[in-house]
Amino acid sequence: MGSRGGWAQRIPHARSAPMYLIHAVALVGPFLVRFSWNYVWMAVALYVARMALLSGGYHRYFAHRSYKTSRAFQFVIAFLGGTCAQRGALWWAANHRHHHRYSDRPEDVHSPREKGLLWSHLGWVLSKRFEATQLDRVPDLARFPELRWLDRHHFAPSWVLLGTLFLLGGLPAAIWGSFVSTVVLWHGTFTINSLAHVFGSRRYGTRDDSRNNVLLAVITLGEGWHNNHHHYPGSASLGFFWWEIDPTFWMLRILNATGLIWDLRAPPPRALRSTLRTAIVSEGAR
Repeated sequence: MGSRGGWAQRIPHARSAPMYLIHAVALVGPFLVRFSWNYVWMAVALYVARMALLSGGYHRYFAHRSYKTSRAFQFVIAFLGGTCAQRGALWWAANHRHHHRYSDRPEDVHSPREKGLLWSHLGWVLSKRFEATQLDRVPDLARFPELRWLDRHHFAPSWVLLGTLFLLGGLPAAIWGSFVSTVVLWHGTFTINSLAHVFGSRRYGTRDDSRNNVLLAVITLGEGWHNNHHHYPGSASLGFFWWEIDPTFWMLRILNATGLIWDLRAPPPRALRSTLRTAIVSEGAR
């Protein structure tokens, strides 16, 4: 099962203090301000909107280029995705492409099989070892100076969100909309790195442990169809069949209808029929 020992000892706790503090504010903050269901629904709305940005933007566009868009809208996706506080689009895509290349092998940065569940869920994010953006893994994206700027200043969109919420709704809005929503968003996203490689069903015989999990698909707006995704990573839709709910893809179809994005990629019939690993390298794993 790989080397799992001492995951906490590999984490620089002093450097991770901001993330620990954000968790503390998210847990305690709501009890220190006036409660209103409006704040709760605002947090939920921001969770859903930003999960869609991570899934449809950071993941399906920047990591896998499963559709096309203009340079201007590419920047909009990258900036708004930055409000999720998961670093820049270049960092995110570089690590994700590396994950697909070495999924659940020793080189994988967040494999539950190799490094344990806690490390795959959170430990690797906090580790200093993976802070730098490996631009050589995303040469198609690194050629854009505006994306490199966002990658260097990846905290800027999060600060813009926090400041906007504070100005519009005061401290309660900032706590619920920025801290609570962001922490839940973090862990919702991280379940795909951890739980989606442990719990669920396997339709396709990929070389990794990826699984389809309907509960995770609900939580992550479609990302839970993870075995589908590892079978054919280049698809803009992760729910391959009509009963596999994929709200992110529904959003992408709306954007496609407006002309903001185009050329949504889909798995060919041979990939849908196959139960073997047929297209993981050649079709979008990068």
